[in-house]
Amino acid sequence: MNSQGGTSDPQLQQFIEIESQKQRFQQLVHQMTEVCWEKCVDKPGPKLDSRTEICFVNCVERFIDTSQFILNRLEQTQRSRGSFSESMAE
Repeated sequence: MNSQGGTSDPQLQQFIEIESQKQRFQQLVHQMTEVCWEKCVDKPGPKLDSRTEICFVNCVERFIDTSQFILNRLEQTQRSRGSFSESMAE
């Protein structure tokens, strides 16, 4: 094990990262399904009507857009903090 409590095996590290990404994706899909279901489905039936289907499509698109926006914003924040920290160290 290395000093960060991880492993030095690159294949194992890659496997763990891929599995973590899969888990995060599954959680995101679950959350999106829950949010859009609550927003769009008045009463469950054997078939989705066109209004409900359109609502689902719009909800999923907004959810993805919002998630992407948040991720981009977090990346920008981390980069700006990193460059600030580097300049402070000089």
